[in-house]
Amino acid sequence: MAQLEKLSTEELDQLVKEADLGGREPGGAIGMGLAVVAALWSLFQVWYASPLPFTFGFGILNDTEARAIHLAFAVFLAFCAFPAFKRSSRTVIPWSDWVLALVGAFCAAYLFLFYRELATRPGSPTTMDVAVGLAGVAIMLEATRRAMGFGMLVTTGVFIAFVFLGPYMPEAIQHRGVSLSRFISHMWLTTEGVYGVALGVSVQFIFLFVLFGTLLDIAGAGNYMLQVSLALLGHLRGGPAKVAVMSSALNGMVSGSSVSNVVSGGIFTIPLMKRTGYSGVKAGAIEAASSINGQIMPPVMGAAAFLMVEYVGIPYSEIIKHAALPAIISYVALFYIVHLEALKYDLKPLVRDRQPTWRERMLGWAMGLSGTMVAFAAIYYLITAVQALAGPAAGWVLALVGLVAYVVLMAYSSRYPDVAVDDPLAPEVKLPLPWPTVRAGLHFFIPIVVLLWALMVEELSPGLSAFWATATTMAMVVLQPVMLSIFRPDGAGRTVVQGLLRGVADLWKGLVLGARNMIGIGVACASAGLIVGVITLTGMGLMMTDFVEVVSAGNVLVMLVLTAFICLLIGAGVPTTANYILVATLMAPVIVELGARSGLVIPLIAVHMFVFYFGILADVTPPVGLASYAAAAISGDDPNATGWQATWYSLRTTVLPFVFIFNPQLLLIGLGSWAEVVIVCITGTVASLLFAAATMRWFRTRCTWLEVGMLLIATFLFFRPDWVIDRFSPKYVAAPAADIYKVADRLTEDQWLVVGIAGETLDGKPQTKTVAIPMGNGATGRERLRDAGVTLSQLGAELEVAQVKFGSRAKKLGLEQGYKIMELKLPNPARPSQHWVFIPAAALAFAVWWLQGLRVRRDTTLAAA
Repeated sequence: MAQLEKLSTEELDQLVKEADLGGREPGGAIGMGLAVVAALWSLFQVWYASPLPFTFGFGILNDTEARAIHLAFAVFLAFCAFPAFKRSSRTVIPWSDWVLALVGAFCAAYLFLFYRELATRPGSPTTMDVAVGLAGVAIMLEATRRAMGFGMLVTTGVFIAFVFLGPYMPEAIQHRGVSLSRFISHMWLTTEGVYGVALGVSVQFIFLFVLFGTLLDIAGAGNYMLQVSLALLGHLRGGPAKVAVMSSALNGMVSGSSVSNVVSGGIFTIPLMKRTGYSGVKAGAIEAASSINGQIMPPVMGAAAFLMVEYVGIPYSEIIKHAALPAIISYVALFYIVHLEALKYDLKPLVRDRQPTWRERMLGWAMGLSGTMVAFAAIYYLITAVQALAGPAAGWVLALVGLVAYVVLMAYSSRYPDVAVDDPLAPEVKLPLPWPTVRAGLHFFIPIVVLLWALMVEELSPGLSAFWATATTMAMVVLQPVMLSIFRPDGAGRTVVQGLLRGVADLWKGLVLGARNMIGIGVACASAGLIVGVITLTGMGLMMTDFVEVVSAGNVLVMLVLTAFICLLIGAGVPTTANYILVATLMAPVIVELGARSGLVIPLIAVHMFVFYFGILADVTPPVGLASYAAAAISGDDPNATGWQATWYSLRTTVLPFVFIFNPQLLLIGLGSWAEVVIVCITGTVASLLFAAATMRWFRTRCTWLEVGMLLIATFLFFRPDWVIDRFSPKYVAAPAADIYKVADRLTEDQWLVVGIAGETLDGKPQTKTVAIPMGNGATGRERLRDAGVTLSQLGAELEVAQVKFGSRAKKLGLEQGYKIMELKLPNPARPSQHWVFIPAAALAFAVWWLQGLRVRRDTTLAAA
């Protein structure tokens, strides 16, 4: 692709609108009407997620009805916001789009409008049902094309064609085919197709989190994160690049869109990076690589992360726990990469008006870290004390405490002027000071504290947690102009009433933008439901297991490489959310099943995180990496070159999924003590830094190929110490199956019971597998197994799986009724600690460091001579 010219701010805004919002902005009464519909969608989602319907006994909807209303809003707005073609008007909605919007909304809401009638005739659709469903599928495909492009349309179309062409397929993927009536009934009148799990998660979780991020951005949190990053890191060597990394990580905590992350931060950081010596390609690649990783950064990850709650069957708080360390490691490694680039090209830092002394810096960091720890402790004990003292009224008391805290923080920060971000193209860029910048937005952390407390401490559902966080943010958006008018009068005569009106206007804008940000995600979830429906209707999942087993010859590593390639290939034309749904539905069960047949214990969450990571990487890989394209539009450089450079920078993210498949400790699974947690965090970070140095071919100085090899070996040993120990000591030892309850009695709720099982496949072939059964709640081992979804029966000396609860984690891991428990696999007590492997790994890394030090001193001596 030819080199791009730099785009103006207006053109960049239009780029984001085209990618995330649809791009069409009609004016006048039509525009206002669409804004009202979008705001109503947001308000409906807030109402549905809240406890208010049950409090007032009004507007109570079951999950299926809510999905239908959700999809009706999404389809209607998709045809109003997304033009049919690139040449179509961005300000006028043609009559044909009005017809498609209204008919599509009716078809989508059909399940809600005629819910009782449809419930009386399951599996027996009338002519009207079939006609509505057929129209709905056709209109859904057109909405898919508009919102996500031809790639998703072609993918969905191929899967639908497979339903009807089954009898004519090759024998390996042949099936009987289905009638049109059964196809429509399955896809449009049940929760197996369009209205399936993906759309349900979009209704319950995703919308509220997207709205939460949008409202925080309206309040100014995104700009605040950029300012804090610039104040803390701008003075370092390669500072603007490090600002891009840190601001993307902070912004990624509240935003799930990689494109908007690129534009909101990149419009400032990319020109600054170019000023300090980075090329346009490298500057754009750094911004793109750091922005896509915003989707893996808790607490608000990409939309696909919320789908894991349903697919894996664990709370979102557990998803956050498992995702945290890899996300942090990935960002630390990228931070190190940009530092190595700065060293390689001897880039100079931006200069402050006054450089603080080392003593002042150390004192500032010490006060900052200690103050943060004190603040966390104060928040925790204050909330705990209020809950203990106030009892049932604790919620109201905490709301009052939050309001008081907000007013106090606003009063404090209003005493100081806002820290403005200078023009990056100005002759001199003035770096803000850290503490004045941080204190200007402390109130932005209140909604994040509410969200984390609800998710991690109270362990509320993601939907209810997002509701309380969103409600807090809505109040903050309304009150912020009021507080500024009180505590910082600007002399323009603004009154409290005018401030309140401004706050209401900002809230309205947030409700509208939140809904528009959800259009593409809602359509993506519904379209992915069509694909999932095809898989469940035709039995394609079992076909894929056999196909992949043949292609990979049963080798798990080959199968993982194949899965990664499929993710990147599909990601070229399918957005992240749909990509995750499609590949997770097809490949995740296959990986777990073939791993179990190979004797590997692969946690289900590790498989889904694997798919999630590679789906995200598709946002930077050419030729259709939207994040790379947006970064190239700012830098004015070649998008393909930017994409390939961003892909190279993302290698440190690419390697992590392969690691935590074989070493789940990186996901904080199977750790017995805090000491082990600390060791895994340190060694995982060191391994990622060494891998970054190897891929950049720079450590203390440029690496020779021998040194690159030594760094890669050290990386492997830090990441996979268990592989070395496995060579001479097995991980498990066999124990009689009859001891299963005795062993389960000793396990805690978060531990796994590893068993070897034997049974037959659906086509009668015998097979053996290794399965790790997660323990549930209960006083005894039998109760914990039953809570995990497994009921056993004993026939003489044999133990057999009598029942596996549908939808349980045990079911998802491949445990089936009728399988026999052949043996228990207990941790080998004679196995040496894998931590010993870290000694030769550290020795290799130190050897490279020492050799390069000798070379640097020799070159310095020669240069001086």
